[in-house]
Parts: sequence; structure tokens; C-alpha cells
Amino acid sequence: MSHTSLAVEAAQLIDRLDRLVRSGESEHGLNPVQWEALRYIARANRFSRTPAALADYLGSTRGTVSQSLISLEEKGFIARTQSARDKRSVDLELTTHGRSALDVDPLTNLAADFAATRTLNLETVVGLLRDTLTRAIARNGGKQFGVCRTCKHFQKTPTGATNFARCTLLDEPLSKDDSAAICVEQEAATV
Repeated sequence: MSHTSLAVEAAQLIDRLDRLVRSGESEHGLNPVQWEALRYIARANRFSRTPAALADYLGSTRGTVSQSLISLEEKGFIARTQSARDKRSVDLELTTHGRSALDVDPLTNLAADFAATRTLNLETVVGLLRDTLTRAIARNGGKQFGVCRTCKHFQKTPTGATNFARCTLLDEPLSKDDSAAICVEQEAATV
């Protein structure tokens, strides 16, 4: 089998896996965009839990995201509060109901399937998927949304300091949790 035909098969397998995961999502009363919004809010740092950042992450319009957020709020999965940093914006938070929904997220079944595949080197697969995602995002002109601690603006503070780290771009302190979350402002650090 040629390199190109293997690449096509890989894309088809990923597409089929995605469809199988998506088929289980409607059982919980949420559509795919709503599940993605919950997953995003759970993974994003405090600077990135906004409707605009969510729209960028999903590669969607702000109108579509707004309608999804209205529905999630009405169903009790999220709460919106006025941003302390920008009074024109809102911050998004998962409610207890939203966190509970993620406990039965159909995506966890796919993760369990990956973990159960003993013939698979997951580090290699994750590296391949990250590289492929980076290429797709670049091709589509999107943002990376990488983990904060891998950003060129991330600065670890000295041991004994009040905060774990600092974002030099936003000039904000970072907690250990913020540092492990994804960020809309992330720019990969050069090695």
C-alpha cells in the first residue's frame, strides 16, 4: 500500500471514529457543538473561556456559538458571568451539571478504546495527530490553542513565589491549573 493510500485510509478511519463517537452524543440531549463547547470550557484557561475564543477554537461563527451557549445555559450546563477583565465580554464556566455531563462524555469511550489497544504506541499516534492538526489549523488560518506551559509567553516563577508562573503577553499570574490548560493566546515556544 502506498504512502498516499495509507494517508487516505488514516483520514477515513479518523472520520469513521468521529462519526461513531458523535452517534452516542445525542443520547444525552446535547448536539455535537454543545459537547465540543463543554469539552472546550473544561480544558481552557481563565483567559480563554469566552464565546469569542470558543468560536475561534471550533472554527465556527459567533452566532452559531452564541445559540449553542444559550441552549447550554438554559439546560443548566454552563453559567455566564460578566468578565472582570473586559466589561463587554462574558466568561464561561461549567456548572456542576456540566461537569457531571463530562463524566459520561461519549469521547471517553474512544479514549478507553485507544488505551485498550496494546499493539499501539500512543505517544507516536498522539505525536502524529498533533502534527496533522497543526497542519490543518495552519491551512485553515486558525489558532493553535496549545497548552499554556508550552507557550513562548509562559514564564515559570522562582520556587517559593506566590504564583506558579506568569503570562508575559497578558502580564498575568498563572496558577498550576492555568498552566496545564489550553489558551487562545498560545504561541509555541521555540526549542
